[in-house]
Amino acid sequence: MDLFSILAEQKIKEAMERGEFDRLSGAGKPLDLEDLSHIPEELRVGYLMMKRAELLPEAQRLKKEISTLQDLLDHCRDDERRRSELERSLSVRRLQLRKLGESRDWVNNEAVLQYEHRIKTKLEGEQT
Repeated sequence: MDLFSILAEQKIKEAMERGEFDRLSGAGKPLDLEDLSHIPEELRVGYLMMKRAELLPEAQRLKKEISTLQDLLDHCRDDERRRSELERSLSVRRLQLRKLGESRDWVNNEAVLQYEHRIKTKLEGEQT
């Protein structure tokens, strides 16, 4: 450990001994950690600020829901009824995103198409 880490650990330990962490809001509750892996690292702080201020655009919300639904679907193996519900919800969200894109002319935007291609290429490379 470097000097900074040692000092930080020491300060934390002293604060714990004084009971400074005992009455924090949310004490004893699990942390609400969000998976930000779908957001480039350099944009995460801005994303979190916009999210907390409830300024996330509709498209971002839909993309997050699509990602979550796809993950759930990938892990749903046995329950056919649940799997069918997830597939239906996923289709609805994809349709909503597509309609939103059409209304904002994202579908025919060359820059968006190029960016989408680069993202798909990168993701496919990470899966192999």
